[in-house]
Amino acid sequence: MEDNKSYTIENNTIVIHRGLTELDTFLKEFLGVIKNYTDYLVVSGYVSISTGRTRATEDIDILFPIILKEEFYNMFNKLKENNFWCYQGDDPDEAFNYIKDFISIRFAKKDRIFPNIEFIPIDKSKKAKYFEFNNPQEILIKNNQELQFKIPPIEFEILYKEIILAGKKDIEDAAHLREFFSEILKPEKFREYKPIIEEELK
Repeated sequence: MEDNKSYTIENNTIVIHRGLTELDTFLKEFLGVIKNYTDYLVVSGYVSISTGRTRATEDIDILFPIILKEEFYNMFNKLKENNFWCYQGDDPDEAFNYIKDFISIRFAKKDRIFPNIEFIPIDKSKKAKYFEFNNPQEILIKNNQELQFKIPPIEFEILYKEIILAGKKDIEDAAHLREFFSEILKPEKFREYKPIIEEELK
């Protein structure tokens, strides 16, 4: 176990000791459904927010590899059973038309618009994004309740924000992650990931 600020490392999982927020609970409910049907990675702003960065967000970005139509239908219908609705419509056929064209779809809880999940389909043609699935990092938030989820390697997430996204919030998110995880970041991983991410600019 390794101590650093408000987290510990337990069996290669980053454990953050705090209670769950409304946004955390929303994510927990969504992941509780989809993880039975597909792999996933939580990316972008929520990664920084979950590790203590204070800023507003109304959505959570989740990458998932393209799945078979039947599996998507089963997942879509199970989400509906659990009081999620899809911005793109109630028909799984309609939603899958977006997915097969690599267009994101969004989910929120019934009768609400926010918070929402941006569900982002990828395959091996999205090289940088697909690479993130090779070495996922587990995060566990726990106090009286627990939320465990997968994110990209921290070094990859930082570089992707700095190089590809590069907006003001993204640069600030990356700076937060660099500071928060300063004791466990590995320079060799930055060197490994940088050319992979830069390929996306070509």
